[in-house]
Amino acid sequence: MTSARSHQDSGPFRRTGRAVGRALRAPFTGTARSVRRATHAHGAGESGLGKLIELHAVNGAGDVMITVALASTVFFSVPTDEARGRVALYLAVTMAPFTLLAPVIGPLLDRLPHGRRAAMAGAMLARAVLALAMSGAVATGGLELYPAALGVLVCSKAYGVVRSAVVPRLLPPRISLVRANARVTLAGLLATGLAAPVGAGLQFVGPAWPLYGACAVFAGGTVLAFTLPPEVDSAKGERKARLVPPYGVTPSRPRAERNGRRWGRAGNGERRPGLRSVGPSVLNGLQANTAHRALSGFLIFFLAFLLRDQPLAGQSAAVSLGIVGVAAGIGNALGTAVGSWLRARGPEVIAASVLALALGVAVLAALFFGTVTVAALSATAGFSQALSKLSLDAMIQRDVPEEVRASAFARAETVLQMAWVAGGGIGILLPLNGVLGMAVAAAVLALGAATSVRGLLSAARHGSPHPRVA
Repeated sequence: MTSARSHQDSGPFRRTGRAVGRALRAPFTGTARSVRRATHAHGAGESGLGKLIELHAVNGAGDVMITVALASTVFFSVPTDEARGRVALYLAVTMAPFTLLAPVIGPLLDRLPHGRRAAMAGAMLARAVLALAMSGAVATGGLELYPAALGVLVCSKAYGVVRSAVVPRLLPPRISLVRANARVTLAGLLATGLAAPVGAGLQFVGPAWPLYGACAVFAGGTVLAFTLPPEVDSAKGERKARLVPPYGVTPSRPRAERNGRRWGRAGNGERRPGLRSVGPSVLNGLQANTAHRALSGFLIFFLAFLLRDQPLAGQSAAVSLGIVGVAAGIGNALGTAVGSWLRARGPEVIAASVLALALGVAVLAALFFGTVTVAALSATAGFSQALSKLSLDAMIQRDVPEEVRASAFARAETVLQMAWVAGGGIGILLPLNGVLGMAVAAAVLALGAATSVRGLLSAARHGSPHPRVA
C-alpha cells in the first residue's frame, strides 16, 4: 500500500523534473539548432563546409582566450614605457623567429597531403598543451612564456594554411569561393566576439584561467577536426609551389597558357607548376594584402601606445583604446559579412577598391587627426583587410592548381605575417605623434597601391578562364 502511494506521488515530481530540465536545456538546444541551420545552409551541410565553419569558430574562440591572457600580462599590467619594451621583446622572441619558421610550414604540410584532418587536429591539440604550459608563467611574465607563445602562433598559422587549402574541396555548388571564405571567417569573428568577454571574465578569476579555458576549447576542436568529411584528406598528385616561373614559362606569356597548359619541365620530364605561372592576379593580390597587413600591425602597436600616453580628446586611455578596438572589430566583421553575400565576379576589383578606400581614409586621418578620423581609419582598415584577404583567397583557390594550392597558401601567409611584424616594429619605434603616425599609415598604403592596383585592374580587364570566382 505504501509502495503504491509512493509510486503515485513520485509521478508528478518526475514529470515536473523533466519539464524543468527541458526548460533549462531549451535555450542551449535552441541556440545550437539555430547555429547548425546557419552553418549548414545552402548545401554547406551536405558538402562538409558546415563542419569546417564550426571548427573555425572553435579555433577563433581558443585563440582569443590566449590573446586575452597574453595582453593582460605583456601590455596592460605595466606602465607604458615598460610595456613598449615588453612588446618589443614579444615581437623579437616570437614573431621574428616565426618569420624564419613560417617558410617551413608549407613544405611540411606538402608532405602530409593525405592527413589534413590530422594536421588540423594536431594544431588544436598542440595549442591545448601549450596553453597549459603557459598557465604557470603568465602571472609573472617570465621569458619561458615566449617560446610557448611562439609555438601557439606557429600552430595557429599551420591550421590557417590547411583550412584555406581545403575550402575548395568542400565548396557546395550554390556557394562561390569568396562567399565560402567569408562564411568561414565570419564564424571565426563571431566566436571571437563571444569568447572575448568570457576570457575577460576568466581573467578576473585569475591570470591563468583564460588559458585553462583555451585548453578546453582546443581539446574540443581536436575532436571536431576528425569529424570533417574524408574529402579533406584527398590530395591526389599534389606538389610544392615555387615562387619563380618554371623553365619555359615567363609572366609575359598569354594567361591561358600560364594557367596550366605549358608549365615547363624539370630535368626528369615532370611538369613543375610555379606560383607566378598562374598569371598576375595572385601576386598583385598578395602585394595589396601585404600593405593591409603591414597597416594592421602598425595601427595595433602605434595606437596602443599612443592612446595610453595621449588619449583621444575628452576620453580616458581605456575608453580611447576601446573606441579604436571596437571600430576595428566592427569594420572587420562588416567586411566579412559583405564578402559573404557579395556576388561580384571580380576579386581583383574588390582588392583594388578597398585598398584605394583605405588610402583615402588614412590621408584624411593624417590631415584631420582626431577621435572621428582615428576611429574611421580603424574601422576602414578592418573592413578593407577582411575583404582584401577574402579576395586573395579566392584568387589563389581559382588560379593556383590544386596540386600546389596548400603550398601557395603557406607561402602567402608567410609573406603576410612578415609584413605584420614589419608594421608592428615601425609602430613600436615611431615617436608618439598622432599626425606623424597617420602619415606613415597613408604612406604604407600608398606604396601598396603603387605596386598592385594597376596590375589588379589590368588582370580584371583581361578576364579569367574560370567561371566561378566570386
